Amino acid sequence: MEDFKPIISDCIDGSRKAQSMLYHQFAPKMFGVCLRYAKDATEAEDNMQEGFIKVFTNLKNFRHDGSLEGWIRRIMINVSLEKIRKQHLLYPVEDVAIYDSVNFSDDVIAKIAADDLMKLIQQLPPRYRLVFNLYVIEGMSHQEIAKEMSITQGTSKSNLARAREILKKKVHENFGEMIAQNNYTA
Repeated sequence: MEDFKPIISDCIDGSRKAQSMLYHQFAPKMFGVCLRYAKDATEAEDNMQEGFIKVFTNLKNFRHDGSLEGWIRRIMINVSLEKIRKQHLLYPVEDVAIYDSVNFSDDVIAKIAADDLMKLIQQLPPRYRLVFNLYVIEGMSHQEIAKEMSITQGTSKSNLARAREILKKKVHENFGEMIAQNNYTA
């Protein structure tokens, strides 16, 4: 585990070199985080840049009681969530009946390449994508998601279930033939 105290101190003192070092250390991972919540790479880049501005502005508040990467990651998620809230994209999706009849094994999703799955996740309606990412990828509980998004725990659970069903349908649409040909074995 790398000790970031000297670089943090230099960043707080305004060292552009230290800020550049910190940025280049974490930018690739943080871009991936932002991409999960953005509609495309351009929006993810914007969120990441805004996130790093907040990182450098608030670095003096980092308490060193957790990982720096985790602290930065949380800022990136918060920036992404705030962008979604400002765009009013957290509308409920009412017409989910078309996804109710899908019966597809969760094991299949586990065998699809991560890049392919990320593309499918990005196609989810914003609210479902957000709940899916917070629960599955960030490991937040339904209680935490409910608080973060100002929804009920039941809504969080429902949105996650619907997101999974939509993903299963998309997997079937996009990879059904390969699965049928046993390129992906369940």
